[in-house]
Amino acid sequence: METEHSWFRELSADDRSWISVIAQSGIQSLLSWYAAGCPGGSAPDDMFTSAPSSLAKAISLHQALDLTRTAIATVEDAVPDLVDAEEQPELREAVLTYSREIAFTAAAFYARAAERRGRWDARLESLVVHAVVRGEADDTLASRAAELGWESVAGVAVVVGPLPEGDSRTALGELRAAVLELGREALVAVLGPRMICIVGGTQDPLADATHVVERFAPGPVVVGPRVPHLFAAGRSARAAISGADAARAWPAAPRPVAADELLAERALLGEQPARRVLADRVYLPLRKQHPELLDTVQAYLERGTVLEATARDLFLHPNTVRYRLRRVAEVVGLDPHTPRDAWVLQVALALGRMSHRHL
Repeated sequence: METEHSWFRELSADDRSWISVIAQSGIQSLLSWYAAGCPGGSAPDDMFTSAPSSLAKAISLHQALDLTRTAIATVEDAVPDLVDAEEQPELREAVLTYSREIAFTAAAFYARAAERRGRWDARLESLVVHAVVRGEADDTLASRAAELGWESVAGVAVVVGPLPEGDSRTALGELRAAVLELGREALVAVLGPRMICIVGGTQDPLADATHVVERFAPGPVVVGPRVPHLFAAGRSARAAISGADAARAWPAAPRPVAADELLAERALLGEQPARRVLADRVYLPLRKQHPELLDTVQAYLERGTVLEATARDLFLHPNTVRYRLRRVAEVVGLDPHTPRDAWVLQVALALGRMSHRHL
């Protein structure tokens, strides 16, 4: 084995020892079965019974079959030393039958190991997702993330949407596969009636979510902001979950929608971070740097977005009002002429006036 397989030489002494034990056990089992007259017509399939499940991680199924071929070839080479010439065909036939059984046994062993590993990985994945949702960025999360290969994944965002009916494992598997097809990393779990998907390696979370949105059931699909790594993903998760709770207030919201697009709805739910962010992004820049724009947009909104009434109220020319409203859109990214943006502006200005009374 060491001569024919370079990767075998790279294994730990423990793993090489286990492989030797398995090979010797298999050869002994073959010879005992043959000496007993090949009872039952089929070869014994207990070669891998003593193998630890960790062995399936140390060597692949392809490598295990390579080693099996080596062991069988060794026995075949020794046939002339074991029996007389007239008995050699019978022993070779027994070796052939036995090698077939070994191949099936190896496949079954690796299938069971994969199934156990899959169940464990799914539980571990769910634990990591729920820890992120709870904001538990501690050593336990670091250890579990490393087990799943997420210790160095950068560019992370959380996507939240309705759980499809039926088997949740199937829905989670399809969502995970869809994210992986984009070349991203994925951690998925169920949280009540929703699926939570942590997307890793993303540069544009909203664009990535657009490609997998059909994996969710009908309803709002909300994308949290991009954060540097998994240990900061709690912020993205909280924003996405809050956005999913608030999205019903905006029936015409796009699908998917960024959590930041739902700041006004989240503020109405009483979410303090959303209230603070909305006031800081809209009210403060206007109040501190462009007070004339603040006065103009407040008057415009109070006059029911009627340009002429606003101009009369402020003793300004309508064109001046138009110019100032365009500047508002440039400064805060919200167009007062658009009904949706005008409503968000109203909420933001109200929050700003309440939270910055000292200005």
